[in-house]
Amino acid sequence: MSTATLTDHAPVMVREVLAALNVRPGGRYVDGTVGGGGHALAIMEAATPGGSLLGIDRDPQALEMARRRLEPFGPDARLVQGDFADLGRICRELAFVPVHGVLLDLGLSSLQLEAAERGFSFQREGPLDMRFDRQQMLTAAEIVNEYAEEALADVLWRYGEEPQARRIARRIGERRPLHTTTELAKVVEEAVGGRARRQSHPATRTFQALRIAVNQELLSLEAALPQAYGLLGDFGRLVVLSYHSLEDRLVKAFIRRESQDCFCPPRQPICTCGHKAGLRRVSRGAVRPSPEEVARNPRSRSARLRVAERLPAAAG
Repeated sequence: MSTATLTDHAPVMVREVLAALNVRPGGRYVDGTVGGGGHALAIMEAATPGGSLLGIDRDPQALEMARRRLEPFGPDARLVQGDFADLGRICRELAFVPVHGVLLDLGLSSLQLEAAERGFSFQREGPLDMRFDRQQMLTAAEIVNEYAEEALADVLWRYGEEPQARRIARRIGERRPLHTTTELAKVVEEAVGGRARRQSHPATRTFQALRIAVNQELLSLEAALPQAYGLLGDFGRLVVLSYHSLEDRLVKAFIRRESQDCFCPPRQPICTCGHKAGLRRVSRGAVRPSPEEVARNPRSRSARLRVAERLPAAAG
């Protein structure tokens, strides 16, 4: 069992998140990836009195931690186990719409990383699991041990942007079956070499790719973004924290698309698409963590925060 406690979960860029959401007393907010509840707690403290929050997460262990954090707020802080790909349905079923802000923090929590039995980290020996919801069938072990080498290489390239994907997949094929995280990390090191002149462990991209594939994270994000947009009332804020380029590109492209009128080809003389901007970019680029936060919490170093606000003409 994990030894993580309530104090182990340090929310990333919490001050920046509160400012981006423009949290105010009496506001209604959705945390679509509530995790251990660090951001949710800060939101509720800033939204009191009269504020309310709906937190969603696929991981029941994370929800239990969040439940303990948010207990002082009683029914004003509601938690639901679910995928943020179903964000719109969940909020409407609970009559939690419109809202003043939606937060999506796409990173792994300390709780998940430090629990060896969850299999998310190559630094701790555990099973090749990597499921957010342990009731689902697909695990990292199935991808590693049962996918054809070509399909495995495709996963590593598509979701990890791993330049040595084919070499790694070939070496995994030679060594399988693999059963633990440390076995897999060792095989990746064998395939691509050690850590010389590398900023990160050689297995970092492989583990990222497997986790994304197991949990279909990019598909969930693609589904969640338009639903989050649809939940916002006038001047409501969409705030997304991402931790790698694949996520950030999706978020950036969505905000850019919904912040402009007309998608017709430039040479087309008359607009036929009828699209009208419904969002306004609050920050032109991604907001980065401060050097002080990175020193305090190294896991924040890759964080990118993007913010958009719903225009009144598009709300409702």
